[in-house]
Amino acid sequence: MAAYKHHAFSSFIILMLFPLLLQFQFGKSELQLNYYSESCPKAEEIIKQEVTKLYYEHGNTAVSWLRNLFHDCFVQGCDASLLLESVNGIESEKESGRSFGMRNFKYVNTIKKALENECPSTVSCADVVALSARDGIVMLGGPHIEMKTGRRDSKESYAKIVEEFIPNHNDSLSSVLSRFQSVGIDVEGTVALLGAHSVGRVHCVNLVHRLYPTVDPTLDPDYAEYLKGRCPTPIPDPKAVQYSRNDRETPMILDNNYYKNLLKNKGLLIVDQELASDPATLPFVQKMASDNDYFNEQFSRAALLLSEYNPLSGDQGEVRKDCQYVNTN
Repeated sequence: MAAYKHHAFSSFIILMLFPLLLQFQFGKSELQLNYYSESCPKAEEIIKQEVTKLYYEHGNTAVSWLRNLFHDCFVQGCDASLLLESVNGIESEKESGRSFGMRNFKYVNTIKKALENECPSTVSCADVVALSARDGIVMLGGPHIEMKTGRRDSKESYAKIVEEFIPNHNDSLSSVLSRFQSVGIDVEGTVALLGAHSVGRVHCVNLVHRLYPTVDPTLDPDYAEYLKGRCPTPIPDPKAVQYSRNDRETPMILDNNYYKNLLKNKGLLIVDQELASDPATLPFVQKMASDNDYFNEQFSRAALLLSEYNPLSGDQGEVRKDCQYVNTN
């Protein structure tokens, strides 16, 4: 009887600790809603105001905020390491080939300066990355996501290992699914997050391998001709800004047109099109193509998981005064 009670008690403890073990496994930490409610009550409203203002001045900033979240959180966690410049022994992650085409970093500091004027050395750049993405998603017509705050900023860059974490433009779907799974995002969530490709653009250097010397047979022939018009040579001039929009119909709206295009063989990247041919992902593609609310629901869930991946908190890291430099610089 005593042995039974001991076993039952042990099982109870394991059940109680299981959620904590899951958090530890996927690197979650002590984030909370309204973290700045006392230290900087206007923080989230200031970020929202700045994101809105920047959107109406430079519409593509909203896309940049979304991409920043992905590139920052995927590499060792959500700690604003992405934003650091190359100086005093630090090599910037922005110089990696995986960061090709990323822009508008200077406007992150526009948001940060507004926060510093209100509450000096209080709101982290990592939280600016997360909340600007949240508000940028809304500006792009996507769902509002309740994100927790309390992240701290990294004192180091991870430039040397960026390519181990950020998928390449021509990686296989299995490789991409594996990388997303490593940060705690399941297949359904991965399909939803790839829906971010419904906004923004793809540069020709990442497309021409599907057009030359012969057209990828999985591409719709008429669409391939359109893409050849956008990318007329097999070796694009890297200094010329040659690109194609991910979604020609609603290029600046985060919606389920991306999935509708995949079912018409109009995916830009190889991984896009593979979503519609792999039996593990096709059902999700079909459901998201037919139900925008379902897409929004799954996108919100996955973006929230990503935003809480392995943050620094408590007395870890620091709160940078300038998002481009650690405080000692």
